[in-house]
Amino acid sequence: MNFTEFTALPGIVVVVYLAAYFLKNMCRSERVCRMIPPICGALGMILGLVCFFTLPDCIPAGNWLTAAATGIVSGFAATGVHQTYKQITGKDANSGKDG
Repeated sequence: MNFTEFTALPGIVVVVYLAAYFLKNMCRSERVCRMIPPICGALGMILGLVCFFTLPDCIPAGNWLTAAATGIVSGFAATGVHQTYKQITGKDANSGKDG
């Protein structure tokens, strides 16, 4: 396994983070905000499968199921990045509000 097999993973995290950022800022409903983590996982899964079938050398997966699981984890990593920023700074990265 070399470094080029992991190039899609940070890309998936960034794309999912940006999609969640825009979703949270577009929809102010509490119901939609509670659904953002599962949406991130689903979007990550879709992107993992797209990477597996279009760029198989860029994702560390031997089959489609592993690619889907890798995408899901990468999608949830985007939620973790947001929560880490929120905890460190004490404010919401998306809205600029405290807490």
